[in-house]
Amino acid sequence: MSDDIEIDTDDLARRMDGAMSSLKHEFASLRTGRASASMVEPVQVEAYGQMTPINQVGTVNVPEPRMVTINVWDKSMVGKVEKAIRESGLGINPQTNGTIIMLPIPELNEERRRELTKVAAQYAEHARVAIRNVRRDGMDQIKKAKADGMSEDDVKIWESEVQDMTDAHIAKVDKALEDKQAEIMQV
Repeated sequence: MSDDIEIDTDDLARRMDGAMSSLKHEFASLRTGRASASMVEPVQVEAYGQMTPINQVGTVNVPEPRMVTINVWDKSMVGKVEKAIRESGLGINPQTNGTIIMLPIPELNEERRRELTKVAAQYAEHARVAIRNVRRDGMDQIKKAKADGMSEDDVKIWESEVQDMTDAHIAKVDKALEDKQAEIMQV
C-alpha cells in the first residue's frame, strides 16, 4: 500500500461500530415480555420545573422476570412519576405502594409479538443504511485519493478492505436482528 496516501479505516470502523451500538440501544428499548430496566429509560418526568429521566428521580430495579420497580426518592414525586409512566406509551399500568412504583409486565400476545419483530427489523434496516453510508464515505475518500495519485492496485486493496469491513458489520446487524426476533417470539 502507498505510504503517502492513507484511508482512515479506524474512523470508518468506529463509525460502523457506532451504528451497531445505536442498534443495540434501540433493541434494548423494545419490550419483549421480559422486564428490563432499560424499558423505562426513555420516560421523562416533570421534576422541579424541568423534564428529567426517570432514573434520576428514583432507583429502577428488576426484582423478578415480569416486574420492574421504581423506588422514588422524593415522596412528592410519586404521583408525577406514575403519571409519566401512564402517558409514556409503554402500555404498562403502574401500581403504587408508598414510594415504590411497581410495573407488572403483561404477557405479549401473538399479534403484538409480530408487530415488535417488524419494529426490530426497521431498527436493523436503519443500522444497515448507516453502515452503508459510512462505506460510501470511505469509497469517496478512496476516489479522492485516486485523483490525488493513488495507484490502481492500492485503490483495489482499499476498496476491498472497506467492503470487507462493511460486510462484517452488516453480518453483525443481521445476527443481532435474528437474536432479537427470536427473543421477542419466545413465549
